[in-house]
Amino acid sequence: MVLHDLISYEVLRIIWWLLLGVLLIGYAIMDGFDLGTATLLPFVGRNDVERRIVINTIGPVWEGNQVWLILGGGAIFAAWPLIYAVSFSGFYLAMFAILFALILRPVGFKYRSKRESAAWRNTWDWLLFIGGFVPTLIIGVALGNTLQGVPFRFDDSLRVFYDGSFFGLLNPFALLTGLVCVAMLVMHGASWLTLKSDGAVAERARGYGAIAGIVLIVLFALAGVWLYYGIDGYAFTAAVDPAGPSNPLMSEVVRQKGAWFTNYGKYPWMILAPVLGFLGALGAIIGFKSKKEIFGMLSSSISVFGIVATPGVAMFPFILPSSEHPTSSLTVWDSSSSHLTLFIMLVCSVIFVPIIIAYTSWVYHIMWGKVTPKDITKEGGHAY
Repeated sequence: MVLHDLISYEVLRIIWWLLLGVLLIGYAIMDGFDLGTATLLPFVGRNDVERRIVINTIGPVWEGNQVWLILGGGAIFAAWPLIYAVSFSGFYLAMFAILFALILRPVGFKYRSKRESAAWRNTWDWLLFIGGFVPTLIIGVALGNTLQGVPFRFDDSLRVFYDGSFFGLLNPFALLTGLVCVAMLVMHGASWLTLKSDGAVAERARGYGAIAGIVLIVLFALAGVWLYYGIDGYAFTAAVDPAGPSNPLMSEVVRQKGAWFTNYGKYPWMILAPVLGFLGALGAIIGFKSKKEIFGMLSSSISVFGIVATPGVAMFPFILPSSEHPTSSLTVWDSSSSHLTLFIMLVCSVIFVPIIIAYTSWVYHIMWGKVTPKDITKEGGHAY
């Protein structure tokens, strides 16, 4: 028996669908508070010292947090090559905009305090705001388009053709999901600021965080209602072989009203995802109001987990549906790498992911504690 036959192809596909979800959720939680903090920067910091406090709450950890984004992109490339090909070509301009905005963050951290000029520093503060707000909004917009279906198709030789445009992505439902993402990460960033700062910065963060939590609950509920009544899902018209070849054209898919909600009937435990999204946001609001910082941060993380997991479980086994040619839709069963590739990658993940988690935990342990004005103003310090 070949070693990789110890785990069936079907099980490996499910494992890698779960691992992809873990990596995306890990990125949303870990780098999400960086993006949310950057979005809040011009509002919670009213003078130079306060804004430097905000920047230095994420300064030591943001680079490590981006590892989750790299891991997610690598996992899609190696485990789901068809999804990588379609998404990275179809969303090319959107991803370029995200990349450009993310580049502003390290440049802003490096150069903001190089000059004493108030105009210079204020400009970089707003560029850092763009570096947090724009990726958050566009990622949410991309999710909204995924739920609606993306205008791509395959020909008989599996060459991919994308017939959409960048501005076509900016449709009303996608903009709503983008605002859900913004509200979610602003809440998450505010919970981080209350944990890592004190005084006026923390007080303002509590205020903005509570507002963002309320907005999140309303927008998340609105998106769910809109999805149920106004957005068609996708469904197979016949049974699919979970261990079949990675060729989406071998199955038949149709658009179907309410299809994104059928999994909740088949697998009732999946309802836990949106419930955690709502309850976590409510817990974060309570944490802001009661000044329970750790409780608020944990609750916010639970909310991010639930909200990001909700479309994943609702769409299963679909990952990237096609609005132009539903049969070209990519699913867990027909868009993965080979059996052997998935097995080798799983072995590597079992070895290296715990190392990454252990190192990240150690860094947070070393960097634990609040950032104070004294840390910013002392001579010989290493603050941004």
